[in-house]
Amino acid sequence: MPDDRELEPLPIGAPFSTKSGMQSSQEIEGQERLEVFHKHRRRLLSIAYRMLGSASDAEDMLQETFIRWQQSSQVEIQSPEAFLVTIISRLCLNHLQSARVKREEYFGQWLPEPVLTGPAGDSHLTSQMDDSISMAFLVLLERLTPLERAVFLLREVFDYEYAEIGRILEQSEPNCRQILRRARQHLKRTRPRFDPSPKQQEELLQRFLQASSRGEMDGLLALFSKEIVLYADGGGKATAVPNPIYGADNVVRFLVGARRKLLPADLVRQVAQINGAPGVVSYLHGRPHSVLALHVADGRICNIYIVSNPDKLARLPMLPPAPC
Repeated sequence: MPDDRELEPLPIGAPFSTKSGMQSSQEIEGQERLEVFHKHRRRLLSIAYRMLGSASDAEDMLQETFIRWQQSSQVEIQSPEAFLVTIISRLCLNHLQSARVKREEYFGQWLPEPVLTGPAGDSHLTSQMDDSISMAFLVLLERLTPLERAVFLLREVFDYEYAEIGRILEQSEPNCRQILRRARQHLKRTRPRFDPSPKQQEELLQRFLQASSRGEMDGLLALFSKEIVLYADGGGKATAVPNPIYGADNVVRFLVGARRKLLPADLVRQVAQINGAPGVVSYLHGRPHSVLALHVADGRICNIYIVSNPDKLARLPMLPPAPC
């Protein structure tokens, strides 16, 4: 059986400081280690975000990884990348094991923390732009156990060999292959399809915004898959439906009714790239109020994700001032 052991603390190295005016060898080594860490920062953060579905938690794991990297100054390290990936992967695995309990007790639907991507986004979270950053894919990964998720991402997204994954997660190669097989089976029937054309996604988003702003039920129905599902995450801190809404008719009625009864009249919407796909950030008095992301497949909108939990919007920038 897979072994989910805690990550043992790494040895503490010597401090990187000196009282003399000249730079010591320890200070030089400390600067070199800092440069090495920053070289791999983007990949580490990309792994952590996909593992955890939370940009803020990913930043915490990155900070802890940096601390342990500093403390390992007296350890002979053949591959800094492998060493750093091992630290952050194990930290994320431990975090996921405790987070599962919290997510089971979470009020309403839990959704990943949305991130802005593209030119205006956080490039540190997206070392590679692919479907693995999408809201639909991150939601799907919640069906896996922490160990399945770690093996699946390291193999399928980041292309590590089974031997490397085994060393990172303290598993045998045969175990890693079995874990990946189980993960693929869990995702096989429900792995989302994606339209490859960003232009088509943008066109559908614009048509969606026009129809929803006018309350055009027929216009919305024409855009939706019959099996569409709407997910909303308020975390008990913002207005949101606690359970998913299934079916085109139900989703349309909710959207039209919510715009009339639940949403502030002075919301300002801006189209943005959310987790690698066109989406919308809504602002109230200049502050992010909610994020809407769409999952498009076969020319139809098949999932809608709305995040209004203020804790998950804290990293988003304020509304830019209007040009004079």
